[in-house]
Amino acid sequence: MVGLLGSMVQLHKVGLLDSVLYLSGVSGSTWCMASLYQERDWSTKLKAVKDKIVQRLNGSGVSWTTAYDKLKKYYNEKDIFSLTDFWAAMVVTTFVKETNEHTLTQQWNQQSKDPFPIYTMIDKQSKQQKEGDPWFEITPHEAGYSLLGAFVGVSDFGSQFEKGSVKKKQPEIDMLYLQALCGSALADGEENWKFIWQKIKDFLSHFRKHTLDEMGEEHPDSPPVDKSFQVLLDLADMNISVLEGRDPSALDESIRTLLKAICLSICRCMADWIWGRKYDFLHNMTDTEVPAALLKSEMRDYEDAGLLLNSPYASVLRRERNIHLIISLDFSDGDPFKTVKGAAKMCREQNFLFPEVNIPSEDLQKPKDFYVFKGQGAPTVIHIPLFNVVNCGDQIETWRSKYSTFQGSYSAEMITDLMEVAGKNITNNAAKVVEEIRAIIGLQA
Repeated sequence: MVGLLGSMVQLHKVGLLDSVLYLSGVSGSTWCMASLYQERDWSTKLKAVKDKIVQRLNGSGVSWTTAYDKLKKYYNEKDIFSLTDFWAAMVVTTFVKETNEHTLTQQWNQQSKDPFPIYTMIDKQSKQQKEGDPWFEITPHEAGYSLLGAFVGVSDFGSQFEKGSVKKKQPEIDMLYLQALCGSALADGEENWKFIWQKIKDFLSHFRKHTLDEMGEEHPDSPPVDKSFQVLLDLADMNISVLEGRDPSALDESIRTLLKAICLSICRCMADWIWGRKYDFLHNMTDTEVPAALLKSEMRDYEDAGLLLNSPYASVLRRERNIHLIISLDFSDGDPFKTVKGAAKMCREQNFLFPEVNIPSEDLQKPKDFYVFKGQGAPTVIHIPLFNVVNCGDQIETWRSKYSTFQGSYSAEMITDLMEVAGKNITNNAAKVVEEIRAIIGLQA
């Protein structure tokens, strides 16, 4: 989120932002996008917008009562409840420090000068079963499968469909939920479940104490809140017990005694690890070009695209978009070339034109700040690793360690430092970007 914000600020300063047609993001980058697009024509007044976002990130954040009210709203207003709702209200709010209730259709009515936003995620079943198209995108106009080409109007995403027609309308997802959907890195059941359950338990223990301190023991809601958290803690312990081969029966009795309403739904979702579940808008349609699994499913699960490829190449490579230049700002943890190499592999499998990606062996541990990959008929790809030998010197590993994936909200100093480092990658290479743009224009002319 912070890395993209610093990059956008510098793109604006060097006069390149108004040349960008699409802004596509994965995971935390979508959190930045959601913040930017709250503001009418944000790209024309980016310094003021940036200052407002940074001030919010340094602020006190969302109260528990506000977050809990949001959770209840999610629970009550739609048919399908999942851990993504809990993640949005109770976790994402602690990082982004707001409950953004705008919708994409509302936002786009305010935009006329900004890049077209593309928020990306993946279809969990397609990823795990290796069938169909896992790449899913949401824009102000439509939601659907990037490579397959099957879409529905964005305001109807999540509604129940039958043979291509809306059977039961559901509310349009808001931006807080969208950020949780795109930033749900814990959602994949193939990850280390024991590690995840322990993280949830640690979070709940900390959050329970914070909640009771904030609301007070005498508050009329305190007893059920306390019991609700105990249920969730017991369920976390129960799953850890099973994974460690211990008898969970005592915890099972405790859970059954205390379960109520929302808490029961959360527990069910935790037990089955249900994230991002929505009605399948392709249900019972007849189309030979759509995989049978998508036509038969009544519901699909969506999750963080970073679990498959931590960069949104699939969305920008849609043939209808006719892209000539991709600026890949890579904020991934670990191998800074994994995403661009993964994109090349994906394109070979999908018969998309993409340049060959060759990385000098000496750059694997000490990446530079600017790479250009070109191929006949393929889009030019500029790849910029966040931490590199130019902006970090010989302290690359120190910077990576400081900004590891699993940590709490950044301090004001960390936000400032990261924005500066990310911004250097733009200012140091602005002339090279212009050179590549001119080369493409020359070829087209």
